[in-house]
Amino acid sequence: MENAIKKSQVSLNRNGAHTVLSTTAVSSEGNKNGKGVINSLMSGALAGAVAKTAVAPLDRTKIIFQVSSNRFSAKEAYKLIYRTYLNDGFLSLWRGNSATMVRVIPYAAIQFCAHEQYKTLLGSYYGFQGTALTPIPRLLAGSLAGTTAAMLTYPLDLVRARMAVTPKEMYSNIIHVFMRISKEEGLKTLYRGFAPTILGVIPYAGISFFTYETLKKLHAEHSGRTQPYPFERLLFGACAGLLGQSASYPLDVVRRRMQTAGVTGHTYGSILGTMREVVTEEGFIRGLYKGLSMNWVKGPIAVGMSFTTFDLTQILLKKLQQMSNVQR
Repeated sequence: MENAIKKSQVSLNRNGAHTVLSTTAVSSEGNKNGKGVINSLMSGALAGAVAKTAVAPLDRTKIIFQVSSNRFSAKEAYKLIYRTYLNDGFLSLWRGNSATMVRVIPYAAIQFCAHEQYKTLLGSYYGFQGTALTPIPRLLAGSLAGTTAAMLTYPLDLVRARMAVTPKEMYSNIIHVFMRISKEEGLKTLYRGFAPTILGVIPYAGISFFTYETLKKLHAEHSGRTQPYPFERLLFGACAGLLGQSASYPLDVVRRRMQTAGVTGHTYGSILGTMREVVTEEGFIRGLYKGLSMNWVKGPIAVGMSFTTFDLTQILLKKLQQMSNVQR
């Protein structure tokens, strides 16, 4: 009898009846879930790296304008990029991208993996197993995924912002940034701007994932195809990025101001205080939405590439696993 218990596990089905599951089935399900998590982490890491590297020069330029009082325009942005290229060389346009990769690879991996897990969890909780989530759980899954990733990787985002707005002489590498900040400004500085980051990521990630998942669902219903073409995924991701970043942009400006306060001479202490100072000095639109037009260029590109890379990598990894199982 003890052997029988060891070789099986008992669970309840929906009608309350006992169902006997073999340990082989339970083990197989566990392995499947484990592989799914690994696939999500790998796909998310690649998606983040590809997307951020592609738009790194535009991202760096946006940050420089966000943390300064200089008025933003497309012409001024072009001048800054060209001046940087002439003075420091082509690769200087990617200055801070190493810090971006150190942050974005774990951030994107955690965010995409967490999103898959939250979808499964919420689907189980609300009873939507095997089908698309309804709007509220879909929005919640995205917000929770973004919040989880931001909480676990925040200091790396601050380091990346510092490297983007400072000359090479000030910080030679990522380790140097951590050491100088810890020594000169204290460890608490590594979490300066954390509150606006979390407040901003909730609508940003929520709306981005919600929009992308919704567009894929609508596409499947109207086209009859379960999988969109790559260019359609890019378009869905671009729409998701446009809406998500526009909704959270003022908090992104506040976050950057607070993160770089130690090197710009300002003493931003709170979200409302930073907003008040920015609006007083530069105006509401020109201050809190500075660089948004550039975000409308680079944001949709980055988010579209990110979602598309994640989906296609997931599909590829699943096919490779299926081929491996068949060969066995």
